[in-house]
Amino acid sequence: MNQVPLRTPELTVGQLAERSGVAVSALHFYERKGLIRSRRTSGNQRRYSRDTLRRVAFIRVSQRVGMPLEVIREALASLPDERTPTPEDWAHLSAEWRSELDTRIEQLVQLRDNLSDCIGCGCLSLKTCHLSNPRDVLGEQGPGPRRLLPETLRSREKNSSTVDSCAAVCE
Repeated sequence: MNQVPLRTPELTVGQLAERSGVAVSALHFYERKGLIRSRRTSGNQRRYSRDTLRRVAFIRVSQRVGMPLEVIREALASLPDERTPTPEDWAHLSAEWRSELDTRIEQLVQLRDNLSDCIGCGCLSLKTCHLSNPRDVLGEQGPGPRRLLPETLRSREKNSSTVDSCAAVCE
């Protein structure tokens, strides 16, 4: 039912919605945001090239892992407009995202592994908080869950902070 005949070089918005599993309204939204493109027929109907299916799949998966639409749009802008992207085009996009994806994976693993322990947010509601964050000393380093923030953010905040966090922890 969701297959579009291979001989169909272009898809209507309904065909694209059915095959991609994305609502027509979402496809129109993606188009307004510059994530996908269509051409108009003489009757002013939208037509999408078949490779739009891959772009929509990329958008859906990227959103599912928390990538902002603006970042997704920038990534898709690196793909050629005048032709169907090749495997090499997609590999280039993948290589550019690798570092960002690795960072997100690392953060998700850290969240998964540490959520039942003290995260340094200042709640002091777990028994381990009183050992890991006595008197909320981590709050002197800045706001948020200090033990779950990426190291680069903690370092940046630490370097710009006037509070000597080591002295606070060592008291």
